[in-house]
Amino acid sequence: MPRTLSASDMVTRGSLSPPPTEPTDGEQAGQPLLDGAPSSASLDTLIQYLVPTADYYPEKAYIFTFLLSSRLFIEPQELLARVCHLCIEQQQLDKPVLDKAQVRKFGPKLLQLLAEWMETFPRDFQEESTIRHLKDMVGRIAPCDEAYRKRMQQLLQALHQKLVALGQGPEGVLGADKPISYRTKPPASIHRELLGVCSDPYMLAQQLTHVELERLRHIGPEEFVQAFVNKDPLAGTKPCFSDKTDNLEAYVKWFNRLCYLVATEICMPAKKKQRAQVIEFFIDVARECFNIGNFNSLMAIISGMNMSPVSRLKKTWAKVKTAKFFVLEHQMDPTGNFYNYRTALRGAAHRSLTAHSSREKIVIPFFSLFIKDIYFLNEGCANRLPSGHVNFEKFLELAKQVGEFITWKQVECPFEQDRSIIHYLHSAPIFSEDGLYLASYESESPENQTERERWKSLRSSILGKT
Repeated sequence: MPRTLSASDMVTRGSLSPPPTEPTDGEQAGQPLLDGAPSSASLDTLIQYLVPTADYYPEKAYIFTFLLSSRLFIEPQELLARVCHLCIEQQQLDKPVLDKAQVRKFGPKLLQLLAEWMETFPRDFQEESTIRHLKDMVGRIAPCDEAYRKRMQQLLQALHQKLVALGQGPEGVLGADKPISYRTKPPASIHRELLGVCSDPYMLAQQLTHVELERLRHIGPEEFVQAFVNKDPLAGTKPCFSDKTDNLEAYVKWFNRLCYLVATEICMPAKKKQRAQVIEFFIDVARECFNIGNFNSLMAIISGMNMSPVSRLKKTWAKVKTAKFFVLEHQMDPTGNFYNYRTALRGAAHRSLTAHSSREKIVIPFFSLFIKDIYFLNEGCANRLPSGHVNFEKFLELAKQVGEFITWKQVECPFEQDRSIIHYLHSAPIFSEDGLYLASYESESPENQTERERWKSLRSSILGKT
């Protein structure tokens, strides 16, 4: 198996030795693609730089950057077909007599490229046609060394295992995210409040981190590109592919579910002393999430506590020690494009790079903001320059951000898993927004005419009362 790529492997810029073929479209031989200067090239030239030869192998940074961005211009299956065609053409693998010495230098490099491709973008190999291309290529070079065929079998087995693992989504994806109305509130004998399942803030923060990392693990780097894909103006009217961002969307739904779960748990108790206790518990959980580096759960908890049905509970909040909450809110303040959060994230990222334990390596970014940053990067720069060349400099920056994310999502969670807590997080009923308002109004009476009218309307529509 190839070694796991780090962010520095994926995006470190250095001069890229050119392949031994002439560049196209008037580009100069030896044009640097990774030297830090603005750069561009035709799609054909970029594909050529991906293809290994007996004496050339592309940098890891280039492989990741191009495989990530190329799907904006060409389907991965078609790209693989073109890579295989170029390999056959350049190495003369269609000749009856092969140059065995040359093929023995080329073969390991081809297999290394395929291994890195399969490891980082396994979903590119789900089509049967891609497997046929792989088997055809190995069939052409195997006469020079039968070890190539065995190595390909190992790669295909590892690919199959990875695809099976990716196909098994996290617990509770189906049906658990749908909010319930207030009238379907389960009886006390069935519903257990979170504090009855877990009363230790640090333990809950650890289990939230388990959930976050498990869901992150299913998100492929290609989903960040596919989430914002536009039709390539040079590719006619047909988009490159259908959207495949299910895991990314499921992760955003998890964030929303956690927000509503926090609000539901706070609004559920009948007594304000109990509600205050739940709020203080979640403040402590959020603080532990911050210390761990789990910024996504931290923001979800803060967002849940700031929802209007919760924030209007003035009598409840009067009993809460809010100093720690205000500190956390300050850390996640959106002012200055989330300056405080970004500073904390950089600190966590630096800690992760110098970590001596898995505990110190954890970095789980506030995901919605991470997506927003990638969106604005995509919108702010054209994919192609007026010449028609691919704006490769843009994709180096994209690869830098996505590559960092890949490093973070590969961290193994060091905390012991508690299945009962995780099951509760995935399956506990959550109120809809109307349900939260109704629970809030019944906990603390409406304070003005607007709230009274809304309460009356909700009671009528949800509970069937007048």
